[in-house]
Amino acid sequence: MDEKKKVIFSGIQPSGQLTLGNYLGAIKNWVKLQDEYDCYFCVVDLHAITVKQEPKDLRARTLEVMAIYIAAGIVPEKNTIFIQSHVPAHSEAAWLLNCYTYMGELSRMTQFKDKSQRYGESIAAGLYNYPVLMAADILLYQTDLVPVGSDQKQHLELARDIAQRFNGLYSETFVIPEPYIAQTGAKIMDLQTPTKKMSKSEDNPNSYILIMDPPEVIRKKVSRAVTDSVGEVRYSDEQPGVKNLITILSTITGQTPKEIENKYAGQGYAQFKNDVGEAIVGELEPIQKKVKEILADKSYLENIYKTGAQKAEYSARKTLSKMQRKIGFIPAAR
Repeated sequence: MDEKKKVIFSGIQPSGQLTLGNYLGAIKNWVKLQDEYDCYFCVVDLHAITVKQEPKDLRARTLEVMAIYIAAGIVPEKNTIFIQSHVPAHSEAAWLLNCYTYMGELSRMTQFKDKSQRYGESIAAGLYNYPVLMAADILLYQTDLVPVGSDQKQHLELARDIAQRFNGLYSETFVIPEPYIAQTGAKIMDLQTPTKKMSKSEDNPNSYILIMDPPEVIRKKVSRAVTDSVGEVRYSDEQPGVKNLITILSTITGQTPKEIENKYAGQGYAQFKNDVGEAIVGELEPIQKKVKEILADKSYLENIYKTGAQKAEYSARKTLSKMQRKIGFIPAAR
């Protein structure tokens, strides 16, 4: 008998266009996981509305994110690919888990603290308690492993705490999820301020590369990337800009940072930057072409998210029903 595969859950918000950081830090690694694990890859549109979205843009980006997943090599037949809002169990489970989460826990979340400083009193309640929705996303699928960057570790810790608390009150209900941290490309930094993570929310468009950026734009952004006056291609914390470009090149080509250092020894930055730009273009161009083809075939995409939602709903509903029974709700007549 086949041994049951471990479950992986991950998702990306369609709150803006996806960056090279999203691709190298997450999606490219997901592709490697799909044969070994039972994977749920979600477009987390419920999370996106914690800040105001333009409805037509949100719809377009939701489909684009899904198309990027598939174009990057995530095979619909091997995985469960779905849109979060198509599975009502996520919202229902989030409410139930809200009732087992403490205000103090949510107040300590660093992302909330950062955003509350920016928005003040007008911060939405959704920004405060969206880590509970994230916990529901993960726990509904009895997830064993969650691919996370270092900035999301705190949210996974909260999901683990909530799961343990619920299990302690009502007996074993949830698998306690563990972080899955990829060995390469876990964190791609800002091209202009390489001490910060690459983010699509930066005001300066030269700070990030979008997955759908045209080749000439990519080359220009890499050529403008901040380096330093050292003039040596070295993988060093003292040279964060150069280190970031080495990380990008290493993640795309599979060369080690040491091999890259040796290749460009004594050459300065011009050829190195040129090669980084070409490597990114070479990686993203086929994906861009495929994304456009997928988005042009509406019925193909619709079939994938419909099938994905049905598979996800089946799994999620089993966990939700278990939660409801243990809490003391009367099961709905079906």
